Amino acid sequence: MQNSFDMQTLVFLALAVFVAWKLRSVLGQKTGHEQPPKDPFARRETPPLRPDQQGADKRDNVIRLPGAANDPVAPEPLAAERWKDLAPPDSPVSAGIEAVIRQEPGFDPHDFVNGAKAAYEAIVTAFARGDRKTLKGLLAKEVYDGFEQAITEREKRGEKAESNFVSIDKADLAAVEVKGKAAQITIAFVSQLISVTRDAQGGVVDGSAEQVSEVNDIWTFSRQLGSRDPNWLLVATESAA
Repeated sequence: MQNSFDMQTLVFLALAVFVAWKLRSVLGQKTGHEQPPKDPFARRETPPLRPDQQGADKRDNVIRLPGAANDPVAPEPLAAERWKDLAPPDSPVSAGIEAVIRQEPGFDPHDFVNGAKAAYEAIVTAFARGDRKTLKGLLAKEVYDGFEQAITEREKRGEKAESNFVSIDKADLAAVEVKGKAAQITIAFVSQLISVTRDAQGGVVDGSAEQVSEVNDIWTFSRQLGSRDPNWLLVATESAA
């Protein structure tokens, strides 16, 4: 029984040695000069072009994306085309806008017109209320002095004014001029306004509390280009016929 066990053990050992030898002969041995495993995220060399692809970027693994550097670039529209709804391309107003942009590339005439409309309503409303603080931040000194004097005289008479905007129908660029660093932009406003002035007893002395009137004003705003203060100040007012 012991001899049978020994014979079986020897057979299995011989078989194990044979299998190990076969694996070693197939897989090979480490010599110390093996190349490390390749990094799957390492940059690959670009495959060479085939003979029929010479002179053109036709590699099989190249995918062109829109907007690539070598894609045709659509020409930008002429500068004056961007504000042709505000001023004809060959007009003095358009030339004035270009002069402003040469000194301040971020200037947008559309944004300016929208801001001027907001300033126009704020100034008219502040004048009616006698709001000197608001006016001082929006008017040049000479214009402010004239507005402040009119408010003072109205207060001495005991009168109060009321102004309510119905709409601003137009805000057209009438002139744009640049002299040195000083820029002036004139806008012609057409608005619908309810305006009334009452005496100390509440009686109407001017205007109407119910009637809507069309008001035509020409206002000029000014600013030193390149200054840190972004605000345009009202420097002149005129009533259009």
